[in-house]
Amino acid sequence: MRILIVEDEQKVANALLEGLKGERYDVVVERTGEGAFFRVTTEPFDAVLLDLTLPGRDGLAILGAMRERGVKTPVLVLTARDTLEDRVIGLDTGADDYLIKPFAFAELLARIRALVRRGRVTETPRLVVGDLEMHLITREVTRGGRPVELTAREFELLAYLLRHQGQVVSREGLARDVWKETARTTPLDNVIDVHVARLRRKVDADPGPKLIHTVRGMGFMLREGEP
Repeated sequence: MRILIVEDEQKVANALLEGLKGERYDVVVERTGEGAFFRVTTEPFDAVLLDLTLPGRDGLAILGAMRERGVKTPVLVLTARDTLEDRVIGLDTGADDYLIKPFAFAELLARIRALVRRGRVTETPRLVVGDLEMHLITREVTRGGRPVELTAREFELLAYLLRHQGQVVSREGLARDVWKETARTTPLDNVIDVHVARLRRKVDADPGPKLIHTVRGMGFMLREGEP
């Protein structure tokens, strides 16, 4: 599970980083609002731990911009702002949960598990972008009503792109989350590129809008229209 920590206080950020790594989470730390917004809109995360008081764009601005962009990643706000009004504003802006500092680490872990469970339970069994549809239960894929025959790896790759549609997905992220390779001494870039090329030939075979795009120097994106 991959978690983004957005916290400008180095001592707090380091404590969260070490604690979550000790629980075997894959953790990324950003200390500015701008850095956090770039990360969360270009990389996949399972949850975001968001402080509200940040240099540059504050946490509420980042949260609102995320939701406006359609980023649905669960967000747990971590803050010392403990008034009822602050909590209401945070939740109305798009937070999924609210935890007041200081807090017990065990409670933080429980809230993270609850956020991720809720996200998985509510996931739709059908993923759609444009005229491309994927049925996760029957494992059927169609484009414009035409069946698209995929291998097991191509299906998982396309499902990952669909779940993160509109976001740049890096080769590193695909190696970690689709190929489940985290300890290789050599990158999987060539293997991933071959699979993406095969998938693109099947999904974007007919005339019409292309859905799978290469974002030079960054990775891939699935969306209608050019990224």
